[in-house]
Amino acid sequence: MSDQRALVLDEVRKYHQEQRDTRPFEPGVTEIWPSGAVLEEEDRVALVEAALDMRIAAGKSSRRFESQFARRLKRRKAHLTNSGSSANLLAMSALTSHQLEDRRLRPGDEVITVAAGFPTTVNPILQNGLVPVFVDVELGTYNTTVERVQAAIGPKTRAIMIAHALGNPFPVAEIAELAVEHELFLIEDNCDAVGSLYDGQLTGTFGDMTTVSFYPAHHLTMGEGGCVLTSNLALARIVESLRDWGRDCWCEPGESNKCLKRFNYQMGTLPQGYDHKYIFSHVGYNLKATDLQAALGLTQLAKLDSFIDARKANFKRLRDGLEGTPYLLLPEATPKSDPSWFGFVLTVDPNAPFSRAELVDFLEDRKIGTRRLFAGNLTRHPAYVDQPHRIVGDLTNSDIITDQTFWVGIYPGLTEEMIDYIASSVREFVASAGLARTA
Repeated sequence: MSDQRALVLDEVRKYHQEQRDTRPFEPGVTEIWPSGAVLEEEDRVALVEAALDMRIAAGKSSRRFESQFARRLKRRKAHLTNSGSSANLLAMSALTSHQLEDRRLRPGDEVITVAAGFPTTVNPILQNGLVPVFVDVELGTYNTTVERVQAAIGPKTRAIMIAHALGNPFPVAEIAELAVEHELFLIEDNCDAVGSLYDGQLTGTFGDMTTVSFYPAHHLTMGEGGCVLTSNLALARIVESLRDWGRDCWCEPGESNKCLKRFNYQMGTLPQGYDHKYIFSHVGYNLKATDLQAALGLTQLAKLDSFIDARKANFKRLRDGLEGTPYLLLPEATPKSDPSWFGFVLTVDPNAPFSRAELVDFLEDRKIGTRRLFAGNLTRHPAYVDQPHRIVGDLTNSDIITDQTFWVGIYPGLTEEMIDYIASSVREFVASAGLARTA
């Protein structure tokens, strides 16, 4: 490292220390965000170091992150994308590839998913001309059940795509067995659940593909970014092609002839010897990430275990603090699971002497940030009213979630003092509402 470069990075470290917020927590004044990135000195240095190298496109940091992340999540291949939403789009689009021959999904085929979730799990189904089949979830775990998924399988069903709700695994081993039995693809949306375990096995390792988001709210952040992981090399190659403009070539940027036969291909009706770097086998996109993002991802990945531990500890502390609070349904881990929690979800009893809105307003006034359980019942949103879909069973719990449910933060940036303040604020509100009812 040059003296000038070392000097710059040393100044970055000093700058970071100067920018640290060392003010003590002040209840009702300090913002308690529901989610956020935990960015430390090494993260800032990594970003500046990548900028000094002018690594403005995907390069060595991207490849290094893909390799390390695939190893960490026990998959053979990982492909970085510019967002978790793009990761979902790539995973679902890969299942429509002509290279899958008879197994490919075609317009009109059905994909089972849940009604209570985030739109980007469902949107790729519609964007590929497929039909989402919505099922309900359980209150408490906020995940669907094997029985609901099984009941939704019909003659047109070809795949299942479900997210692990707020880090809490759905019964993925049993649903994976169901997928194998019925020859269905399974995509795990693992964006909220990196590090979660089901029956001792990492989520994201049960399905044909899994997706991850690196948005600041998630377990690891690159600012923006996402990833598609799989151990199926054929699917991995399709994902890579779709991500990289749809090209057939697999050379990295800056490489020219990795296969050693760049000018020996004949594909489609192109002339023999057409440049393989410009042969396109899919109708694709440019959804790559950059080395700036990957450099940050590498420093974040080194802290993943500590982040997971902090999320679990904060969840337990908050749940212990709210145990026995009337009128509130507290979250429960899915049986056989060990979640790496994304948030702490609460459902207000419809018979409570207060509404969700009143409790949320009370918390927000105290600078305690809240969020809905994403979209609630997606079928009630204007974007989906006229879209083709099928509903199996009722969506009673999804409607309750729409009306009665919200969540608060437990991410690693929150201190024990903050967690205790959330718990005491909720208890204070519920107690005062109960007294008002009996007065």
